[in-house]
Amino acid sequence: MTLVLSTPPEKLQPLYDEMARQMRDSRDSIAGNADRAAQIADTIRANGRLVLLGMGGSHAVGRILEPCYRALGIDAVALPLSEQLDKPLPLDGRSVIVTSQSGESAEVLRWFREGLAPADAFALTMESDSTLAGLAPCLIGAGGSEKPFAATRSLTVTLALHAAVLAELGADLGEVLAVMDAPVPDIGAAVQHLAMARCLVASGRTAQGVAEAIALGLTELSRLPCFALEGGQLRHGPVEMLGADVGVIMFRDADASARHVTSLAQFVLSSSASPVVVFDASGLAPIPGAATVSCPQAGGLAGAVALLPAAQRFMVDFAAARLPDAGTPIRCTKVTTVE
Repeated sequence: MTLVLSTPPEKLQPLYDEMARQMRDSRDSIAGNADRAAQIADTIRANGRLVLLGMGGSHAVGRILEPCYRALGIDAVALPLSEQLDKPLPLDGRSVIVTSQSGESAEVLRWFREGLAPADAFALTMESDSTLAGLAPCLIGAGGSEKPFAATRSLTVTLALHAAVLAELGADLGEVLAVMDAPVPDIGAAVQHLAMARCLVASGRTAQGVAEAIALGLTELSRLPCFALEGGQLRHGPVEMLGADVGVIMFRDADASARHVTSLAQFVLSSSASPVVVFDASGLAPIPGAATVSCPQAGGLAGAVALLPAAQRFMVDFAAARLPDAGTPIRCTKVTTVE
């Protein structure tokens, strides 16, 4: 479907360019970080516990990865670094991976500056010459930092760096690498389906980290409020906000939680006028009444990689259909250097 976009093509092209190269850079990131990934995996295996720290999109990636590490028997939790600074989880005996695309985020640098990093602290960044890269042993993403506002390529490359660690812990990356070759499905109908929405809710179950990453990007790019509520949490009360101007975006991947996503989508459609879009990697039949974006069937980390390209394109085009300057921040910057 051809969309009419209000933002001029030249303003959107940098975002499209980042997305176009993200799978190539992700493959290069996996291949280029094997030695460091093995070192990190050794400490994670020895400790059995892992904390993933970051801000913004980096924290959302941590949320995607929690179930991936847990599936391998690792006690993994993702926390915003600001929360760790203010009410810290004890880190003794835990491995820690701190993520900052730029390597210059204010909270990240303060955490190290105040001597809060434990012995088994590692970092992940897109910039090899950043401050963060000099503070801890680092995984470095291929291709350098992305430049446009809102995370796209950096999300996928960050997942790829963790994939290198997960492989050293015993994960099979065959499915992950396979879905990287899949074409991006058309999202035009999904954007049109939410044309009247003035507020958005992004929700998933095991794919909730993907929902949180896309909710952040949608808010940044469209300047509309977008809640990220895990499926169970959405059903426990917040469904009261639903209505014709509240769009619901759901993420369904190929695991046992898919039935709960299906049930919630059916409930939303039957109990409210909210339009529903489902980004679907489950392989199940489409949900009647919802606009479905069919992604390659996959679960776990491969499910996230399968869902992200379509969801990223959706968040960009959804904003570009509404604003003349989508991707141009008016209150903040790409790198937040002040708390």
